Amino acid sequence: MNKVIVILTGFLFFGTCVKAQDNYEIQVYGSETVEPGRTMVELHSNYTANGFTTATDGQLPDNHVVHETIEITHGWTPWFETGFYFFNSIGSDGRTAYVGSHIRPRVAAPLSWKWPVGVSISTEFGFQKKAFSANTSTLEIRPIVDKKINKWYISLNPTIDKSFAGPDQNRGFIFSPNVKVSYDISKVVAIGPEYYGSTGPFFHYDSFQNQMHQLFAAVDLNTDPDWEFNGGVGYGFTRATEKAIFKIIIGRRF
Repeated sequence: MNKVIVILTGFLFFGTCVKAQDNYEIQVYGSETVEPGRTMVELHSNYTANGFTTATDGQLPDNHVVHETIEITHGWTPWFETGFYFFNSIGSDGRTAYVGSHIRPRVAAPLSWKWPVGVSISTEFGFQKKAFSANTSTLEIRPIVDKKINKWYISLNPTIDKSFAGPDQNRGFIFSPNVKVSYDISKVVAIGPEYYGSTGPFFHYDSFQNQMHQLFAAVDLNTDPDWEFNGGVGYGFTRATEKAIFKIIIGRRF
């Protein structure tokens, strides 16, 4: 357990957002892929209770907006899956719209390799409307390392983001670490923190208040192997981060 605390503390210290998180998919990934021949359908519902009230770089404010994202992931082999995202926004003053779509192939280290930790890597690419995301064409490279230790679980997602169109397109690669730690309080319920951060470009980090640091208190319910539930409430610690967000993820395997 001491090792888990040290790793988490290190990521929180190093995680230093160029821009506010889009808040369509607030999730720390586990390393496992969807089983071959099966499809996972997820609904990500996020409500910004205390967010931005003015437009920035042509992007509409997100205060009191609901983001609904449909994620469909199909497993092709024991180590390869492909995910598709459909982002939607619901809000007043012209903030209800289809926002954009992403595609996300992911490969994982097969269980037959018997590594001591789970490892996978996903690449997510797509577009968003400018009114809802100032960077309209983006790439995300997300390495994933996780481990279950008795009742404890930890997942590290040291993500790298790149914009191809928008205010950040010439800023290079941006480090956006995500970390999840949970503890099984029963066979059904696990609780713990989730951390989401983002930096300026490598070695040219933004000032602290222009970075993103967000911490969620989260709960996972494991009622059935075919179902997934994750919910939480998050608080932002900097000027560039929404102050209060509620999130729910409901998934079903077919």
